Amino acid sequence: MSPFLRVLSGVVLVWSVSAPALRAAQPAEAIDEAAKLGWHTSYAEAVEVAIREGKMLLVCFHQPGGSELCDRFARQALADPGVAERLKHYVRARLPVNTTIPGKEGEITLLEHSGFAEMLGRPGVAIIDFAHQDAPYYGHVVSTFPFLNGRPYTPREMAVILDLPPGTLTQRTLIYAVRTHPDAPASTEGELTPYLAEQARQHSQLQARIRRQGHHNWESRFHRINARLPGGLLACEVCAESWPGESLVEAAIECVRCWRLSSGHWSSVRSRHPVYGYDMKRGSNGVWYATGIFGRGSRSYTRTTPELGGRA
Repeated sequence: MSPFLRVLSGVVLVWSVSAPALRAAQPAEAIDEAAKLGWHTSYAEAVEVAIREGKMLLVCFHQPGGSELCDRFARQALADPGVAERLKHYVRARLPVNTTIPGKEGEITLLEHSGFAEMLGRPGVAIIDFAHQDAPYYGHVVSTFPFLNGRPYTPREMAVILDLPPGTLTQRTLIYAVRTHPDAPASTEGELTPYLAEQARQHSQLQARIRRQGHHNWESRFHRINARLPGGLLACEVCAESWPGESLVEAAIECVRCWRLSSGHWSSVRSRHPVYGYDMKRGSNGVWYATGIFGRGSRSYTRTTPELGGRA
């Protein structure tokens, strides 16, 4: 008996079912030839291996029968030596976008579950965390990178995806957007701390709940956060919002673009900080609200007033 996953609200639930009940994926010769690595074509088997080995599970979703877009991704990104080296640290699976798994009431399509909602039903890359057993995101989908605008991810973008620090789906996506910005901002080169990540999550959630961007209650939050920072560091915060209706990846990129348009925001986002936290949440209005919180050296930063982003 092999486990299979059902993903609901980002949480992976495991039941035991017969492996033959899974629909077989297309052969992975193209990726095997490109990256010189073995790829699972059974979702259940890949999950079983990832759980047993305590590794991240990377799934490449492709069009059944192949497509020029997916083939180009395999040839260019996955064949890149740097990417292939990083892939060795993952359990790897290649599945068609119409992959089904057995549910309690019959077969269900994997990409139709809410945990994969930001894949938008498209080819691309998703990652599930089976590496950090004590983390709240263990067993959750922590990356969803569908192919957007008719192009696959480049070797550089794929390397960033594979090097993202442990965190939730929204945290990692916003960090990806920062790291892939053409100006190479350095705010994510320090340590992503659970405390600052949680503070960024809470403030993003507040903005999303009230559907208004801002540094609400910053004066009290500033002192509370400072009390938890290593000696000599002072808290700094940036906020931004997306356009309504954007997908997660699109919204993350848009928020970073907004920060780039302001010298005040960008001075924080582009600088290297010893510690940082990023997160973003979507409001009922379809707008994503992003927050970055940093611990900056007190000598280089004396203001306690945070920066405010927005749409331009």
